Amino acid sequence: MHTTSKAESFLTMSIPITDTTAAVTARTRLLRTPGELRIASERWRSSGLSLGMVPTMGALHDGHRSLIRRARAECDRVAVSIFVNPRQFGADEDFARYPRPLERDLAMLAGEGVDAAYVPDAAAMYPRGAATTVSVGSSLTRDFEGETRPGHFDGVALVVAKLLIAARCDRAYFGQKDAQQCAVVRRLAADLDIGTTVVVCPTVRDGDGLALSSRNAYLSPDARRRALAIPRALGEALRRFAAGERRAEVLAALVRDRLEEGDSLRVDYVGVVDADSFEPLTEAGRGARIVVAATIAGTRLIDTVGLGIDEPPDVPSLVGAMVELDARSGRALRSRTCSVR
Repeated sequence: MHTTSKAESFLTMSIPITDTTAAVTARTRLLRTPGELRIASERWRSSGLSLGMVPTMGALHDGHRSLIRRARAECDRVAVSIFVNPRQFGADEDFARYPRPLERDLAMLAGEGVDAAYVPDAAAMYPRGAATTVSVGSSLTRDFEGETRPGHFDGVALVVAKLLIAARCDRAYFGQKDAQQCAVVRRLAADLDIGTTVVVCPTVRDGDGLALSSRNAYLSPDARRRALAIPRALGEALRRFAAGERRAEVLAALVRDRLEEGDSLRVDYVGVVDADSFEPLTEAGRGARIVVAATIAGTRLIDTVGLGIDEPPDVPSLVGAMVELDARSGRALRSRTCSVR
């Protein structure tokens, strides 16, 4: 059941859309209500065109760009939503300060040739009197993010259901970094017979191995350096698995021990799970996932790798490696090694 939180006080917050949204070209239509999205979708589909949807909360980065390009390659038309969903934030989370660089985001979408930018405000998504909730049960939402962020997945399920129903899209694209969310969305789409194929794309990492996230903008250069403990630990677990280790508790303990060295971050959880059910495993096979959440200097980050599938992230070693950091953003100025597959 959805409970009122501090985030709800922002329910009527509108994202300002100014005249400078001319960055959204004649090719990229700006849509602001579910009705406008539905009409655009119906026109495309009635013309025999397929539609791909990329749901986002904005603050777009190269991870989002990879989803957009995958959608462009597979669909005739592409729509990207930008909506910071209050229903998936808890009382003490970062809804109010979540980055909202709308003009920059719209410029990216125009540059990528996106056909429609769907930018509703909270009043359009949750009009007065809205009372319906959506909850995906079972082990999918019981542990990990479901345990540490109560109500989070109810908010995710509701907003994704509304987006997919309004868009009537053929395919929807999500990033693997949010592995538990991806499993929830797949279950949601199947259970409700929405008719949308959920496409999960590989995690995109920066040159220093850190998984791309809108919340990386919160990190100081020092905090970013400490955050590299996450991909470094996951990489070590991948190598241990490749060497023959199959005991899930050993792999999880290895990651946790590495993360807790030096008290540089606070570990929320480490788990080895079935990728579809998110049931914790005792024996890890190919395709099982290690999932991690940790907080560095007040910023909570998540990450995941697929055992026997993903390559260890390319992370600078603790000793001897020099990483050139941008003094303002803390991003490693190295070429990216990830590609969309």
